[in-house]
Amino acid sequence: MHRAPLRRMDLPLEPDDQRFQLEVREFLARELTPSLREATARATSVFVDRDVALEWQRRLAARGWAVPAWPVEHGGVDWTPMQRYLFESECADAGAPFLIPMGVNMVAHVIVKFGTDAQKRHYLPRILSGEDYWCQGYSEPQSGSDLASLRCRADRDGDDYVVTGTKIWTTHAQFATHIFCLVRTSTEGRPQAGISFLLIDMRSPGVTVRPILSLGGDHDVNQVFFDGVRVPQANRVGAEGQGWTCAKYLLEFERGGNVGAPRLAAALRHVKNRARAQPDGAGGVLHDAAWVRRRLAEIGLDLLSLRHTELRILASRVRGGSPGPEASILKTEHSELEQRIHELAVDLLGPYALPFELARPVTSAVGDGIGPSWRAPAVPRYLNGRAATIYAGSNEIQRNLIARNVLGL
Repeated sequence: MHRAPLRRMDLPLEPDDQRFQLEVREFLARELTPSLREATARATSVFVDRDVALEWQRRLAARGWAVPAWPVEHGGVDWTPMQRYLFESECADAGAPFLIPMGVNMVAHVIVKFGTDAQKRHYLPRILSGEDYWCQGYSEPQSGSDLASLRCRADRDGDDYVVTGTKIWTTHAQFATHIFCLVRTSTEGRPQAGISFLLIDMRSPGVTVRPILSLGGDHDVNQVFFDGVRVPQANRVGAEGQGWTCAKYLLEFERGGNVGAPRLAAALRHVKNRARAQPDGAGGVLHDAAWVRRRLAEIGLDLLSLRHTELRILASRVRGGSPGPEASILKTEHSELEQRIHELAVDLLGPYALPFELARPVTSAVGDGIGPSWRAPAVPRYLNGRAATIYAGSNEIQRNLIARNVLGL
């Protein structure tokens, strides 16, 4: 049987996969507008702007491709691991934006697994359409990687919980209509046993959002305060005290539920192209320098390893499994590779990385005559990317989880 090589990958394609790849390319050529591509190229933080992500989500949803990892009965797609990987690869190659994951890739999976039928009927269609826009309430000022020590309380009062406390590093809380929250409903027994999982309307009285600006000058994260916020008990997912189980399940998808290697591969190609165009000051280009070629090769080899790990986990999910403890491997490797790619881009810029002003919009720096035009998003990406090894559980914690749950140490 004839097989054609997959573009920029070393995996062979069956005829059905070739047809699917062509279908995805035709869809992207038709639906991925120049403005969407430009917004993705200018993004300097983890996610693109909300309106950009929602526009792309609506276009994908119209084609039935917005939530391929969901069960088919709720709008998912019965793709093979190869098709899922092809889709992500083609989107990365084309410069398509990320979808904001807190709804479609995080809380939705918890609702599917632990939610009531009424919760599934109400929330899943609204997540898919983008009508409900979610943020995540896990970390607290004194409870980051030690999440079991959280203190945000939810006390029963009739048919409601009354929530008091705070959450921090809450991405896109300034836009969100809802937040999924871990709250303490009991102080008896082990700390993990007293945690519950609540769905809270951000428009409820007593909710306050305060911005936190990143080192790169972006407003992505916030601190959220709850001052006697009333939440119906019907908004609890799972049993009272089952929040820790829900949280661990969700974190598997946050850390390892997505396909990230194609995006990193696209970013690495961009860095290679920049190195080929950047003069070295001695009549050549930086791509020919030994230190650049060595770092490109090292990153490329580690990226190859990450790609095959993702494919193994995708195969497991198609068989009905969840990412499992291997999600910690993906989170660790993905975040560190991302940082290495950003670091190499900044090193290629050399002194041109220095004229970076937080007070000036990133887009205004493009074409200002100071160094290559691509320096404008490169520096804030590098600065914002320093957090990648901390959020979703620090990489030090991830290595402990790998040692215990994967290696059995």
